[in-house]
Amino acid sequence: MHRGKGMKFVGDSRVPAERKPNVPKDYSEYPGKTEAFWPNFLLKEWMVGAVFLIGYLILTVSHESPLERKADPTDAGYIPLPDWYFLFLYQLLKYKYAAGDYVLIGTIVIPGLAFGALLLAPWLDRSPERRPSRRPVATGLMLLALISITYLTWESVVTHDWNKAAQQGKIITSKVDKKDPGYEIFKGQSCIGCHGSELSGGSGPSLIGTGLKPEEIMKIARKGRGAMPANAFKGNDADLKKLATFISKQKK
Repeated sequence: MHRGKGMKFVGDSRVPAERKPNVPKDYSEYPGKTEAFWPNFLLKEWMVGAVFLIGYLILTVSHESPLERKADPTDAGYIPLPDWYFLFLYQLLKYKYAAGDYVLIGTIVIPGLAFGALLLAPWLDRSPERRPSRRPVATGLMLLALISITYLTWESVVTHDWNKAAQQGKIITSKVDKKDPGYEIFKGQSCIGCHGSELSGGSGPSLIGTGLKPEEIMKIARKGRGAMPANAFKGNDADLKKLATFISKQKK
């Protein structure tokens, strides 16, 4: 046999004869399909972001936020209402087993168990199945959470006194002359704690439009009436007269 007789050589066109470094082509070789990150792409991103930012700022200036009146810690009659995504927790605190002496259950224990179960969900059910019917633990927890949140949110909405909330949430311009010397005495005697900074009442009655004369108000301040104790006013007669005159001028 001659050397090489019967031998065959097989080649693979997918294997290049010359080894080239694995470096992607320059973007210039793909006209219209790509661009440089700096400055072209980044500049476009900045321009789009600036348009949205300016638009949002214009929106906030032209349409004021639906805020309520300023917080008044002396207003004991205020009914708070959280945003919609916290309504179910707000409703939970209305039940006896989650409020009062058991408030820790409603604020820590029940939410802690719920969010803890959410965090532990990947370990509580490690089944590779994708059908809900074959994953009873994960499906049951999800349905329980959805039903509970939906029910508590609905109960919070239907049991809330919306008419009263609308009235108390209005921003009311103060009609009280806070530059009056009588108001300074009113504030200095800590009357705000019971009657509010606007004299509209809190734990004590409203002092707006009482119809009382200064002499009658002075008598109440000295001798007391109802929940107001005797000798609640600690100042002199001159200051008491200024305060009584100031209160008697407050009209509805």
